[in-house]
Amino acid sequence: MNDFKPWYASRTIWGSIIALLAAVASAFGVEIDQQMQTTFIESVLQLVAIGGSILAVFGRMTATTQID
Repeated sequence: MNDFKPWYASRTIWGSIIALLAAVASAFGVEIDQQMQTTFIESVLQLVAIGGSILAVFGRMTATTQID
């Protein structure tokens, strides 16, 4: 496997974080089912993609050097 991506673009990382949060919530009496977890993971990944796009555009607009 030679492909690299940042940690925040990983479904595995977000799935693990959300599963951990669901377990903690369950300890406090809040039930989060598997479908809700999956929906939340998809939403987080979409927000990360949007944030990355906005950051790229902002970075290019505020850059002080030209692209060759």
